[in-house]
Amino acid sequence: METISKKLFDKPERKIKIMQFGEGNFLRAFVDWIIQDLNDKGAISSDVAVVQPMPFGRVKDLEAQDGLYTLRLEGIDKGEKVKSSQVINVIGDCIDPFTEYEHFLSYGESEDLQVVISNTTEAGIAFDPNDTDFTQCPKSFPGKLLALLKRRYDHFKGDMTKGLAIIPCELIDYNGEELYKCLTQLAEHNKMDKKFIEWMQTANHFTSTLVDRIVPGYPRNEIDAIREEVGYIDNNVVKGEIFHLWVLKKEAFVQKVFPADSTGLNVIFADDIKPYKQRKVKILNGSHTAMVPVAYLCGIDTVGEAVNDPTIGKFVRDFVFNEVNPTIDLPQDQMTAFANSVIERYQNPYIRHELMSIALNSTTKFRTRLLPTLTDYVRIKGKLPLHLVFAFAALCEFHKGKRGDEQIALKDDPELLAHWAKLWAENGSDYLAFAKKVLAWKEAWEMDMNDIHPDLAKTVAGYLEKMDKNGMRETVEEFVNG
Repeated sequence: METISKKLFDKPERKIKIMQFGEGNFLRAFVDWIIQDLNDKGAISSDVAVVQPMPFGRVKDLEAQDGLYTLRLEGIDKGEKVKSSQVINVIGDCIDPFTEYEHFLSYGESEDLQVVISNTTEAGIAFDPNDTDFTQCPKSFPGKLLALLKRRYDHFKGDMTKGLAIIPCELIDYNGEELYKCLTQLAEHNKMDKKFIEWMQTANHFTSTLVDRIVPGYPRNEIDAIREEVGYIDNNVVKGEIFHLWVLKKEAFVQKVFPADSTGLNVIFADDIKPYKQRKVKILNGSHTAMVPVAYLCGIDTVGEAVNDPTIGKFVRDFVFNEVNPTIDLPQDQMTAFANSVIERYQNPYIRHELMSIALNSTTKFRTRLLPTLTDYVRIKGKLPLHLVFAFAALCEFHKGKRGDEQIALKDDPELLAHWAKLWAENGSDYLAFAKKVLAWKEAWEMDMNDIHPDLAKTVAGYLEKMDKNGMRETVEEFVNG
């Protein structure tokens, strides 16, 4: 069986107009797939130069396959199970800047280059004061990008028409603005020419983004079957779910050179990405966090099992549609469609998502993912969101550390876990005293949650008493159906 290459598949010749910092699973299963679609439908004609951001990585493996690789998309689409395999052929150059620094910098002189895309992890957009020697490859992503932009500025003599569309995909708030600030800080730290800094800030076009697709990555357990199915060896197969969403803040130049919303994919250029960020965090991440203690204490281990359980599934749906959706300022039809897609994603039979993996750092996750919904709902509706309050009570019960006779492997900051244990040890079966003290825990919640609503402590205490006396399964069934 041969390895995938240009001998097996046609690879169109296109100019390289896009540089991509990152060769990992997400960019290849998401951004490069979108670029493939744009090319296939005639919206653009562009290949991608992939830059490996770290000294170790995948570019040599991709280069050995002529930049070709297989994308497997698997999941539920409009109620139907879907599986597909597609060869992605948009990678035109693979660069290790640590060994090919001049080759990397030469793209700064390219008349064709228009777009820079990145995903270098949340830690990638960070100021590194040690990036001071630009005669060799800088360690940080901002350092590399700054070196590229400086080469471009020098080569084109500060031509204001030679700026680039810069589109970061790192999962931090307002990533475009943060990258802009980081580059400015690094340039000033290195006492670069003020005219260059002004060109960098004004000729280039930064936009913030929100990305969303679950990408499990290389399907190691299925690779033999995949090879038999496709008929070739591919050491860079990447697996992703069907669902995808890319929200980019509107920027005229970016929309012109990178019309990612023009082919019918779930790509949006928006005036403000904040509501979409809220939607993802509150619905997707929030429902995960609400689901975990309730489902796990009912003896369920995975997200798929939880949403397919009649009781837990109804609990999650009612929480999302009745308590989360009203707190987000987006058109209701969009909210309904997104919420339905989230439930569909949870039912994906091809992805096994362990509840205990979501339970990691669950105290902080409640504060960041669910507390905003609690406060927003009370402010808007003037009453408690009872599903969310029930989930908080379940989180308290979860931190007793037992599921029947089984010890729960709680994973959180040791100080937080110690305080959970202390709260339970000191209050025993005095549920109201416990509820008032846990809600007043400012180190965890960054506020006294007793102030949110006068009935919150009493309601939490009532659920806790029922959970202890009747067990989680009976309590949640009574809650959902009663």
